[in-house]
This record gives sequence, structure tokens and C-alpha cells, in this order.
Amino acid sequence: MSTETTGGTVRVLVAEDQKAVRAGLVLILRSAPGIEVVGEAGDGEAAVRLTRELRPDLVLMDVQMPLLDGVEATRRVVAEGLADVLVLTTFDLDEYVFGALRAGAAGFLLKNTEARDLIEAVRTVARGEGLIAPAVTRRLIAEFAAPRRGGTGDRAADAGPDRSVLAPLTRREREVLSCLGEGLSNAEVAVRLDMAEATVKTHVSRLLGKLGLRSRVQAAVLARELGV
Repeated sequence: MSTETTGGTVRVLVAEDQKAVRAGLVLILRSAPGIEVVGEAGDGEAAVRLTRELRPDLVLMDVQMPLLDGVEATRRVVAEGLADVLVLTTFDLDEYVFGALRAGAAGFLLKNTEARDLIEAVRTVARGEGLIAPAVTRRLIAEFAAPRRGGTGDRAADAGPDRSVLAPLTRREREVLSCLGEGLSNAEVAVRLDMAEATVKTHVSRLLGKLGLRSRVQAAVLARELGV
């Protein structure tokens, strides 16, 4: 989903089980203009419950939490259309991250990310730009695309997605999908395809709906798998 902010302020829920880490994240976000921390959760169940109650624009979600892990919490939040989810992890390429992306997370960050990059990532996702930190994201997409979606993880055994899934897309939507596969932002897609950024957003929204996908990251993975 694409986050709609109120009055230009991004409302964030921070879900992290380590109190010291959570306090640090909250401090960083509260120091940034245009970002409001509306709640804190110390476990996955609380994260989902508070997201339902507070309806933040974005949830900053740790993947390893008690009671309910961040992957399942992300799946529930996204499935209910409650908020976008930006995943926090200690490891840059682990199955927790892959699971969260399959669940529809808008992107991910490492916990050692610099404060300014954390703030920019939150703002980026709030603008509907699901792909953040291009260098890291492109690596992630390549790794995530290796096991076929919904398959066994064995590349030889999995047939991979059928290109016929692209049939409902217009030519322009396929071009936008290809750009997403490269990890381009809406602004970059607009320049590449010589169209207004608002038009790019519309195409992204439509192609996600036609493909039955929850996030730009999933669209990027599909594009890479199909060689679009």
C-alpha cells in the first residue's frame, strides 16, 4: 500500500523488543521534523494490536520478537491494509527478511543504519517509494529472486513464474515494472520514461493490483525473475 500522510506528518509505530534499541529509534525519529512516533511495541502481538488501534502510516518492525515474530506481524498488518511496514534486522540477507518481503513489507533496514538514513528511509516509504537504499536493495532483490516464488527453494525443482501473468499489463505498465526491477524510485522512473511522477504512481498502483502483489519490492522481484 502507499502511505497517505496527514498534514505532511508521517505517523510511525516502532516495534522492537529490545528496550534500549527501541528507545534509540524513537529518539532519532522524534528528532526529525515531519515524523511523529505514535506508539511503541515490544512484541509482535502488541505491534499488530497497536497498529489496528492507532492506524500509523508506517510500522518500523523488528523481525525477531517474542510472542509473534515480525514476519507474521508484517503479514497481518499488510493483509489488513493497516500500514506500510519497514523491516529492521541485524542481518542483511536472512530468511527473516525474505519472509517479511514475501509478507508484503515495503522495504528493510539494518539496525546499524545511520540516523539520517533511518529518517530518510521512513520518509521514502511514506511517499510510497518501497525500494530504499538502492545498493542494498538491488542485492537483496537478486538474492530474494533466486528461490522461485512460492516454490521449494530448489531452483532446479521450481518452474518459476509464468510470463502469462504479465498479460493484463499495458505496454506502459510493463515498462514501469521493468524500472521497478532495477530498483528505481518513482522520480527516476518518471525521468526514464518521460512522464509525470504522479502518473508513475498511478501505473505502479494499477500493476500491483493486476498482478495481485502487495508491494513494490514484490513487483521488483517478479520483474527480475521474469527478466522483464
